[in-house]
Formats: sequence, C-alpha cells, structure tokens
Amino acid sequence: MDYLVNLSLLRPKPDLDLRMEAAGVTIRRALAPEFELVTAWVREKFGAGWAGETAVALARQPPTCFLATRNGRLLGFACHESIARGFFGPTGVDEAARGEGIGHALLLASLLDLKTMGYAYVIIGDVGPSEFYEKTVDAMPIPNSAPGIYAGMLKIDE
Repeated sequence: MDYLVNLSLLRPKPDLDLRMEAAGVTIRRALAPEFELVTAWVREKFGAGWAGETAVALARQPPTCFLATRNGRLLGFACHESIARGFFGPTGVDEAARGEGIGHALLLASLLDLKTMGYAYVIIGDVGPSEFYEKTVDAMPIPNSAPGIYAGMLKIDE
C-alpha cells in the first residue's frame, strides 16, 4: 500500500540535527563520484531492485539521493524521484546503525528537498514499516493504492 505525506505540515527538526551531530553522523546529498560505491552498497545490503532505483536518483542533477555517513563510512541512504515524480524511496539504514534516528533524519532530508522542489504532497510507494512513517511524518495510507506502481514489475533473482 502507498502512503501520502502532506509536506505543508513538515518542518525541520533541530533536535534531530543535534542528535545526528552528537552521534557523529552527517546527512548530505550524494555526489556523482560516489555512484558506484553507493549503488554497490545498496545492492549488497538491500538488493538489486533498490540499487536500480538508487542509480536513477544518483544520475539526476542534482542527485535526489541523501546519504548518512560517519567517519567516512556509509550508514544509510534515502532517495526520491527514482521510481516516479513525487515519490519517496527507496531508503535504508545499515542494520548495525538502526535505532539512532538515522532513518528519520534521511527521510526528513529527502522530504524537505521535495518540498523545496515545489511539491505539496509526496507518495511513499509500497510502504513496509508503516508505523514508522505514520509516527515520524504523519503519513496516511492511500485507499486502493495496492498493488501500486510496482505492479507487474519483472522479478529480479537475488
């Protein structure tokens, strides 16, 4: 099922920024020279499908992929405008770094970027952790949205 986020209600969260800073985590837009490294990492951690979507986000100018790093190491990523205009995802955080607020910070960076681009609403396609999105950005399920944009997609052997 897809979810909808009202970007007019979205605001920066300075407390989350401070939390990331205290944890030594940097949230920033990906750079073109990181294309291979990032897509390989996403493929290894989350599979070929997400790596393909991430490649699209990295190829945009400017890239629509945000990274979470600590000490020069990739911890997580968040993309938007990769499967369709006005869509958020894919996004993921390394299992060892979960629970630190990194996913929330990446989500917020991407959604605020979409808001800056002029979007009023964003769709999160085929939501997995619905409670996370409901809690962090007041996302709401979109009725009759399943199977959604991914219907009929070729199956990728992983």
